[in-house]
Amino acid sequence: MLIYALNLNYFNYFTEIEDAFVRRRGKHLLLSPMDWALIESWKEMNVPLHVALRGIEKSFDSWEAKPRKRSVKSLLYCQEEVEAQYAEWLETRVGEQEPDANAAEARLPRTAILEHLQRARQSLSVLANERKRAREDELSEAFARVGSLLGNLEGEFAPASSPDAQKLETSLTGLERVLTDAIRLVVPAEQLASFEKEVKEQLKPYKSNMDKAIYEQTFENLLLKRLREHFAVPRLSLFYL
Repeated sequence: MLIYALNLNYFNYFTEIEDAFVRRRGKHLLLSPMDWALIESWKEMNVPLHVALRGIEKSFDSWEAKPRKRSVKSLLYCQEEVEAQYAEWLETRVGEQEPDANAAEARLPRTAILEHLQRARQSLSVLANERKRAREDELSEAFARVGSLLGNLEGEFAPASSPDAQKLETSLTGLERVLTDAIRLVVPAEQLASFEKEVKEQLKPYKSNMDKAIYEQTFENLLLKRLREHFAVPRLSLFYL
């Protein structure tokens, strides 16, 4: 089986943060959709993995120094400290060059990525056929188009002597954007408003303690997650491998 180098911070972002939170909490607790949306917000804002992990560790160190009756139930407890650590990290980076993206490495089998692409392509093929039987619109066309493009990517990636997973991820991100744009075109206005209200209610208890940019990004991520679930759209990113 061919193995090749991948960026550790890039592809282990979600699982490393989840593992750190569960370990420090001391009891197994599945992350909520809001927690996952928060992690995705950190990723999209380019918060480095080691900075996010440091923020989580410091949050729990503070909590353990002054034990409370209530246990930590959500990753949102660590959000403020992660943001503070990120702000400090940015200050130290002023004037420095960006690090080599291949500096830290992990390894993933080529077959795992190809199987992920194949599953996504097959799911989109089913969705395209089902949608076309009901109606032909922007979303049915997007399902078919993205499924075809996934087949092209799979065909390029499979025989490559030096497969570039980060380049593939860039392409997958673009294809996810195509699907997102199509969903927004077909979702009824009243249904979108209902989903937005639902997400706002989820975030309401935490909004006052969240940085505006983090709140807006988390809101957007939760809304897109809700829309993808409604239309049964699979995630293409290698983060969901």
